[in-house]
Amino acid sequence: MSLSCFDFADQKPQLTLEEAQQALLETATQITPAIKRSLQEAQGLFLAENIQAPIQVPQNTNSAMDGYALKGSELTQLKSWHLAGESLAGRGFNQTLQAGECIYITTGAPLPEGADTVVMMEQARREDGQVFFELGDKPPKIGSNVRQAGEDIQEGQLLLHPGQCLGSTELGLLASLGFSEVEVHQPLRVAIFSTGDEVTAPGLPLPAAGIYDANRFSVQGMLQGLGCQVTDLGILPDDLNAITSALRKASRDHQLILTSGGVSVGDADFVKQALADLGETRFWRLAIRPGRPFAFGHLGQNQQGSTCLFAGLPGNPVAAMVTFMLLVQPLIKKLQGGYQNLTATWTAQTEEPLKSRLGRSDFHRGIYQVNPEGQLEVHTTGAQGSGILTSMHQANCLIRIPDHQTEIPAGDPISIYPFHLWLAE
Repeated sequence: MSLSCFDFADQKPQLTLEEAQQALLETATQITPAIKRSLQEAQGLFLAENIQAPIQVPQNTNSAMDGYALKGSELTQLKSWHLAGESLAGRGFNQTLQAGECIYITTGAPLPEGADTVVMMEQARREDGQVFFELGDKPPKIGSNVRQAGEDIQEGQLLLHPGQCLGSTELGLLASLGFSEVEVHQPLRVAIFSTGDEVTAPGLPLPAAGIYDANRFSVQGMLQGLGCQVTDLGILPDDLNAITSALRKASRDHQLILTSGGVSVGDADFVKQALADLGETRFWRLAIRPGRPFAFGHLGQNQQGSTCLFAGLPGNPVAAMVTFMLLVQPLIKKLQGGYQNLTATWTAQTEEPLKSRLGRSDFHRGIYQVNPEGQLEVHTTGAQGSGILTSMHQANCLIRIPDHQTEIPAGDPISIYPFHLWLAE
């Protein structure tokens, strides 16, 4: 397999975020196949077919509230109405309403022939089979409190498109149309591991020179939020044979392998050598902070006949999450047949001056909010080191200082990346 992004990347000492995103997305040519899944199993997966409504919704013209159904034009002509019966949800009144008649009707119950208006129950009283209404100076308009058949969805209407992620709203919509299963793209099979003798699994005693492994759990959570099928391979020691063996084995039945750590230029480890022996990988310098070192490539064909891609994230926890969010997540969405939305940013007014270095984009962790005047404002979470994981925990967005600016004064507009639009959790 030849990845065109390699030639492109090698032409520049540093890649901008947009160049790196484009280079990765160009490699996503082998989309996961489509399968049928029940609605209960389709949450978070990406649709692989067009969805047209087989029925109209609502199926019948029905009442929007509990009350009395009648012919609306009679409200200015009559003083009382004969109570002819009732229409309950799931069991309608199957006769045509005659002049001077009304029926008791519950929310969602179908309107009978001859009725076009519902008067709410609170405005009515019954006496000896007759119904009287206390309407005040303004009687309900004809058609009040009625939901027309098909007013929500018309039969044959195109509602969902391939590439849409199926969330709770989409699943509810499908169920309302009678679908019990839907065609979606298979989840991507992803293997993850951390590297380094100093990395310690949570629950074990922490050596004096050790650090607990946070990255594997952050990355696994984001992958599961994208609907991926994740294999956790744990922590690999600084041993060439162990790393090579683990990568080779994982590449057989996965479509993507993610590591964290060991991708900086000059790192004293064996990851680079193992990757070079097994496939084709480049180590990029990205013009972003945090997340400058990044590796990407492939490890050959897997047993299913598709290419096993590889991405190496930085070792610092914030850098690992930011590079995953901005680079790996769009790649995974495309591999799973999903839409790409690389422009999902908002503009906010910064509450503090922000500084950066010319030629790189700084991504500060920030908190956005709406001020009393209705304007969107943002400020940082404080210290912005790439190892300060609490800066991500406290934040609800990333603040981008673009590569052509070294300073943004307080009060100026700035682009933010809201986590609810970008970060898979």
